[in-house]
Amino acid sequence: MHARAARSLAPVLSSACRRPLVPRTLCSVRGQATVVSSGAAATATNRAEATLKRFWKTVNIDGREDVYAVMLDKRPLRTPGGKHLQLPRNKRLAATLIAMEWENQEIVLKPHALPMTSIASRAIDAFSDEQTRSEVRAQLLKYFETDTICFHQNEPTSLVNLQEMHWKPLLEWTQSTFNVDISTSDSFLLSPHPQETVKKLNEIMFNFDHWQMAAMERATYTSKSFLIALALVMKRITVEQAAQAAHVEVNSQIEKWGEVEDSHDVDYHDIRRQLGSAACLISNL
Repeated sequence: MHARAARSLAPVLSSACRRPLVPRTLCSVRGQATVVSSGAAATATNRAEATLKRFWKTVNIDGREDVYAVMLDKRPLRTPGGKHLQLPRNKRLAATLIAMEWENQEIVLKPHALPMTSIASRAIDAFSDEQTRSEVRAQLLKYFETDTICFHQNEPTSLVNLQEMHWKPLLEWTQSTFNVDISTSDSFLLSPHPQETVKKLNEIMFNFDHWQMAAMERATYTSKSFLIALALVMKRITVEQAAQAAHVEVNSQIEKWGEVEDSHDVDYHDIRRQLGSAACLISNL
């Protein structure tokens, strides 16, 4: 699955450096302006956001002790909260993708091309705090209350077939894996899910590490479905399968009316980029 997740970030990484990315030997690139200072008040991500211009010349991955650190001009990349953006040794893929995001930035910064940086920063800055974790769990469970894949239509046939193909297996997997009941509906009204189910799903998230929580948050907001996100984070489905499940209704409309240029095609790549960043963050490659 993880190889497919990495390929889902291809639009971001298409112009990656030609030499292999290894600790201390990632290829350098020419950049603009000067180096950010190392203080928390002026992190690379904050400065880039403020100026929208490239200010670094080289990008490296520094393998230090038990972590990987991404370096801009030999200074460690920091999160917006001022913490070092470091990843454990079992997340070399994520560290490599983050470095490549910064290397591929040209004169004008493109924030949308930093999905790995933003999700890793979110994990580090936010999800070591239990209050934040609790608040996010509550927000994500609201998506479960009216989860997209719990609403099934009886027509048109193309939509029914897509629901059976992409949604039904996820519902069955969730119910059998976690021994819970999930309410479904063929109308606009959905009966509340059993409280035991909500409690169980909250417990599952409670046991997530901060990387998994960041992935769960992004996947839920991207797919608009708690259950699709859960299956992705639990590695039950691939990025492509998650994207297909999230776009069941859209794909049904495209099948009937055709694709809208500069809308459907943009959404197609964006959802895979965002879901791909979530999958790559929790990869242990």
